[in-house]
Amino acid sequence: MEDFEQNQIQEEAIDPKRLVKTVRKKRQIRRVRKTQGVFRNFFRFIVTVLLLLCFVYISKMPQWYLDKKLFTTSSNNSVVILNNNIVKSYRILALLRASEVPNVPIYMANTSAIEKQIKSLAPVEDVYIRRYAFPARLQIILKERVPLIVISPSEKIAPVAAFTRDGRIIGKEFLPLDKKFKTILVLSYGNKGDDYTKWDARKIQKIEKIVKYVEEYSKEPVEYIDYRNPNDVYVKIKTVNIRIGKIDENVFKRLERIPSILPQVKLVDSKVKYLDLSWEKVNYLKLE
Repeated sequence: MEDFEQNQIQEEAIDPKRLVKTVRKKRQIRRVRKTQGVFRNFFRFIVTVLLLLCFVYISKMPQWYLDKKLFTTSSNNSVVILNNNIVKSYRILALLRASEVPNVPIYMANTSAIEKQIKSLAPVEDVYIRRYAFPARLQIILKERVPLIVISPSEKIAPVAAFTRDGRIIGKEFLPLDKKFKTILVLSYGNKGDDYTKWDARKIQKIEKIVKYVEEYSKEPVEYIDYRNPNDVYVKIKTVNIRIGKIDENVFKRLERIPSILPQVKLVDSKVKYLDLSWEKVNYLKLE
């Protein structure tokens, strides 16, 4: 290879015209490459500027920004509320109506204030907010507490309050509940030394346990618990009204006697007013 190059150089040195022609050709190639390089750099600059302009234009598009009337109407497609079986959508929007809609692109919007407001509602256990663009919109996903009991002064009157399993009270503004919730009806006036608004999770769970005991031993669903006199409580099932008296540490032992005496109720010709389990060792049927 080296010998070939040396021979070529010698030939060019021997032929001046050919040498001049070769040098000119190399200079022309260098000029073409230089021109191509300048054009390539200029093209890159133009493309970069166009990309920057496109980025600025896209970032300023209205599809990145939430509608200023986001929380003023329930028909607004910019906000969707999901999994709200207790809290109605219009109530959530009414709560957020005074909230300031973020004036930044949706990907920069801070939704923590909105989440905090929604979580202040008693039935709401947690809330998740998803952000979408083109068009900018919010998806509010609720995790609601599970209602366990409903309170009413009479079995013929609509419930005035409800309680969740964790002891949170749900006010009348969120009632009536969806029929898919299986709740326990508890009759209470909220007075006589036992204000139901002061009940806690422990008491709610104890009432639930009483219902499970009665249904287990009677094989019948509980219609309601009459708690209007806390010292003389009744549990109503289809066959009979069961008097359990005061809910103390022995109430569950008394309920265990239901299977031994309930069949006798069906054999009595007279109408039974209630089955009395309020005594520790004595059971009897109260006739009307």
